[in-house]
Amino acid sequence: MGDISFSNGTSNGNGNAVGGQRKSCWYEEEIEENLRWCFALNSILHTGASQYQDIQLLDTKPFGKALVIDGKLQSAEIDEFVYHESLVHPPLLSHPNPKTIFIMGGGEGSTAREILRHKTVQKLVMCDIDQEVVEFCKSYLAVNREAFCDPRLELVINDARAELERREELYDVIIGDLADPIEGGPCYQLYTKSFYEFTVKPRLSKGGIFVTQAGPAGIFSHTEVFSCIYNTLRQVFSHVVPYSAHIPSYADTWGWVMASDFPLMLNADELDLRIKLRIKGENRYIDGKTFTSASTLSKAVRNSYG
Repeated sequence: MGDISFSNGTSNGNGNAVGGQRKSCWYEEEIEENLRWCFALNSILHTGASQYQDIQLLDTKPFGKALVIDGKLQSAEIDEFVYHESLVHPPLLSHPNPKTIFIMGGGEGSTAREILRHKTVQKLVMCDIDQEVVEFCKSYLAVNREAFCDPRLELVINDARAELERREELYDVIIGDLADPIEGGPCYQLYTKSFYEFTVKPRLSKGGIFVTQAGPAGIFSHTEVFSCIYNTLRQVFSHVVPYSAHIPSYADTWGWVMASDFPLMLNADELDLRIKLRIKGENRYIDGKTFTSASTLSKAVRNSYG
């Protein structure tokens, strides 16, 4: 859980505390046992709660506005583009003509924002279980307001599994933008082999692609969930591509896994051409060379695949 604490004192510019009574406000989050991550706050902008989770919007000194849900940093203003461009653009660019997209989760709206930059997209369904989080983000995250007003977006408040099972239409790309699969947690059942095989895969159109955020993917942290998600998807799909990127506000490398029954690999030049032809505006992170690098994982991480 994340904690907010206050401490006395100021700095002399060399990192050393000097006398003074000004209070500094800090956000602290436990990354793992014996390891905590903390940063200074300017202010707490908004707090709220739903039947599912607690919500905070913090103004942080190093990362700008930061969305915190249940004591876990979800995204920060200064680097959320790395996460959301990495989640969205590789699968949509790998598909020859993505018209219909389904997001599981994604309540803050940033995933929808990136998808709706694609000129081919005709319909986007965003399914999040927590209406309060969606309304909170609509109100306070100005960067995504345009996406929430786009007529191509259909916003559904429901459990993603139930919604996919209820629907009959097929999707060119299905995106998992959910919390990590902690055993006993609310999203655990949305990362299982049976869910991928019997709920996700039947809802993909011919040539369809599934992608999911896959948790920390660092030298040590990849064993938490990243390798497991990759290995699970390999049991369901013929072609599976894991990739990762460093996200400063997460204090770690983060991972995503893309899967399909059709080949996925485009070279850097092909990706750059599709970016130029299909995406409105300029990407800040993903291009052909960046994705080629992102999908080349270290020896230590590759060795854990089994």
